[in-house]
Amino acid sequence: MASNGNVKQKSKDGNSGLLKFFREVKAEVKRITWPSKNEIKKASTAVVAFCLFYIVVIGGMDYIFKNLFDVIFKLK
Repeated sequence: MASNGNVKQKSKDGNSGLLKFFREVKAEVKRITWPSKNEIKKASTAVVAFCLFYIVVIGGMDYIFKNLFDVIFKLK
């Protein structure tokens, strides 16, 4: 065990740990570097463009496979 006296004592009320947690969260939030409006617009545009591209690709594949299965199962 520690005999040099550098051990912190736990407080009897549980609020000090909770308050410390929220103080640390507040300090970390202040350190965040938030993106500018222009960066947000660029990122949002990229996400929307990728989603539209993905919708078109998946929709096209669905259409092709649906028709392919219709052709295959009509032959039997």
